[in-house]
Amino acid sequence: QVQLVESGGGLVQAGGSLRLSCAASGRAFSTYAIAWFRQAPGKVREIVVAIRQSGASTSYADAVKGRFTISRDNAKNIVYLQMNRLNPEDTAVYYCAADQWGRGSMELTAYEYWGPGTQVTVSS
Repeated sequence: QVQLVESGGGLVQAGGSLRLSCAASGRAFSTYAIAWFRQAPGKVREIVVAIRQSGASTSYADAVKGRFTISRDNAKNIVYLQMNRLNPEDTAVYYCAADQWGRGSMELTAYEYWGPGTQVTVSS
């Protein structure tokens, strides 16, 4: 089992950057695939990016390709989401999630463990 806590959210102007962190506690973090999802008010939760165990394989949603970068430090049990060129459409609560089977799926239902989320607000 793994526990996840996100941090790094906040208010930023359009065009700005933020780096989110997802800190994990528990055993065998390096065997989990990790993903970032987001949920805007009145909308369904959607995938942002997923990363497999070693970090060598990543999958990005089209809306963030070229602007967001995921990375992981298995020695520190942390996954990062660097978000550049933010726009108001990126405003949402961002969640990290872990898949114990390491699949790196883009599907919400593949993830068993979730953090409480961190708010990102981008002003125009």
